[in-house]
Amino acid sequence: MTTSPEPASPHNGHSHTSNHLAGETSPYLLQHQTNPVDWYPWGDDAFARARAEDKPVLVSIGYSACHWCHVMAHESFENEAIAAILNEHFIAIKVDREERPDVDAVYMAAVQAMTGQGGWPLNAFLTPEGVPFFAGTYWPPAARGGMPGFPDVLDAVITAWTTNRDGVASSADRVLAYLRQSADGLPTADSSDDSLGDALAERALHGMERSFDRDHGGFGGAPKFPQASALEFLLRHARRTGSERARQMAITTLDRMAAGGIHDQLGGGFARYAVDRVWLVPHFEKMLYDNAQLLSLYTDAWRLTGDDRHRRVAEGIAAWVLREMTAPEGGFYTALDADSDGEEGAFYVWTREEVERALAPHLLPEEIDLVCLHLGITGGGNFEGKTVLSVVRPVADLAAQTGLPDQQVAESIARAKALLLAQRETRTRPHRDEKVITGWNGLMLKAFATAGAAFGRADLLAAAERNAEFMLANLRLPAGTLARSWRDGTLRGHGTLEDHAFLADGLLSLYQATGTLRWLDEADALLDTILRDFPHDSGTGFSDVQAGTTDLIVRPRDLQDGATPSGNAVACDLLLTFAMLREDDTLAERASDILRGVAPVMGEHPVFMGRFLAVLERWLAPGRDLVVSGDQRSAGFTAMRDAIARRYDPLLVTGFGIDSNDRAAAGRYPLLAARPAVPGADAAAWICEGTTCLPPVTDVPAMLNLLDRA
Repeated sequence: MTTSPEPASPHNGHSHTSNHLAGETSPYLLQHQTNPVDWYPWGDDAFARARAEDKPVLVSIGYSACHWCHVMAHESFENEAIAAILNEHFIAIKVDREERPDVDAVYMAAVQAMTGQGGWPLNAFLTPEGVPFFAGTYWPPAARGGMPGFPDVLDAVITAWTTNRDGVASSADRVLAYLRQSADGLPTADSSDDSLGDALAERALHGMERSFDRDHGGFGGAPKFPQASALEFLLRHARRTGSERARQMAITTLDRMAAGGIHDQLGGGFARYAVDRVWLVPHFEKMLYDNAQLLSLYTDAWRLTGDDRHRRVAEGIAAWVLREMTAPEGGFYTALDADSDGEEGAFYVWTREEVERALAPHLLPEEIDLVCLHLGITGGGNFEGKTVLSVVRPVADLAAQTGLPDQQVAESIARAKALLLAQRETRTRPHRDEKVITGWNGLMLKAFATAGAAFGRADLLAAAERNAEFMLANLRLPAGTLARSWRDGTLRGHGTLEDHAFLADGLLSLYQATGTLRWLDEADALLDTILRDFPHDSGTGFSDVQAGTTDLIVRPRDLQDGATPSGNAVACDLLLTFAMLREDDTLAERASDILRGVAPVMGEHPVFMGRFLAVLERWLAPGRDLVVSGDQRSAGFTAMRDAIARRYDPLLVTGFGIDSNDRAAAGRYPLLAARPAVPGADAAAWICEGTTCLPPVTDVPAMLNLLDRA
């Protein structure tokens, strides 16, 4: 994030002849269609014109919920004088990073190499061949705060292009060489030790402890991000080893986040990050990918601890997604903006007077005081004179202070929150980006399937199944691969590695939640697509884009987690699962090779390698599988499946027996075909470790006893 004066409205662009964006489906691109800048979408037309007119290209990358993208749009891209400079001297391209994460990845790597930092809006100046020679993020319309004004930047680029073309070419050559090296090599690590073992996991844990905030949870200082993949590693490590250190880091972070302003205390769900170290003041946009990962994490925390506070947070996220982020067709929308009525966070913050007006007709004054104490609502506020709601005084503290029963205090607060939520619904809502992004839907599909099964919530499972049906019916391209996104019936972009891996992972979770073989088959087919279409030309893992991609200067490959997990790490997790289901050692060897390739980086940069470290936990655990066979419609079978869903056992591969008459499925998944039903029993649970299987058991207590002993 870049600092700036008071933000302006992102959506008050004046009337202007449309540029080349009018035919796009991206809400972000459509926000710019009436700019005086002659924007092109990413494509051959723009670069062909740049070559014909010998002009540099400005590629400007952002997304619809990006606050500072809106600020720069209002300050510069709606400015007639700045637009005139751009139109005369540049070919301007607008890119939605959510539609084209591959384009964003290439130029984000460039801006980070040039400036040491990155972010959005991302503005890169390219040769007509697409090679960057200068880049940055937000620039104000006039110099301030040590930043040059955007017109000054444009003038400097024009001067360099017209008077120092050799220098521009030299800079572009250096950047291209760096991008090619980073696409083929590994992130920097001092160690070359590629051994996989407990020592590596312990080294990673120590590394996370060094940056862990013991007072407030999370890693590092402000701004503070959830780092969901790192938390997933900590939960898996705690499950495998019993480590109290790992457990405490994960649970402390989840609890502090849940109490903070980053968590929408009224409507559920989480903002993207906090601008402080205490999780109080969020950057107010809400992203689908964050909430998908956090729904999974809070569900897992409940399965690990049994503490209902984690279940309440998880169900609050799910309620928000069902209420505000689910398309009628079954897809999940992308994001909610940070701004409404031209102000950041206006939808979410409160004054004491607003709270009293909303609650006074329904609650006693002393009840209103309790609510204000609970949520930190004061006359002075904590954010520009208003209050970001957070849990300042827990229910138990207020009950002890007042002498009232905990239940009575909790009920008063719950009633007040419902009233405040209803009042909030009368405000101007933030803009919603209604793209359906394949990979992010895969993350939420996994979360809904896991939570629905764990909590016994048939509505969440139904939403997961609707989502899976919708994605498989509508997001496929003619070649059988996936598109990146869908909006109003129109597909955009080729699916990346993360799109295929995340959707496969979600379908696998849906199979484990329901026992429906179709979902396993679809996940299996997507893994085959990854193996076939995403080979990396050299080195570790898979490319982020399909072989044959021609509109990028390099094929990016990201091994580290960002806001979403590394697609390579999720693919590696899939390899381990299907190696067991297919009894295919080559898949296991492929996963092992990838893990060894990133082992040095896992040890040195653990917070950014959390998803790979979570896979390492599975690799280190003895290979265990649990197959339940029998009549899937029977009460006994359902009881076993539900009991498995309530356990947190991410190191266990689970599946359901296949009728031996289904020869195609039996041939595909020999593990599932080798576990027959037991005559006279509704269901039988087969538990195996390595090549050793225990005798089958036919009731839930016996199954759980064997799992606990293993």
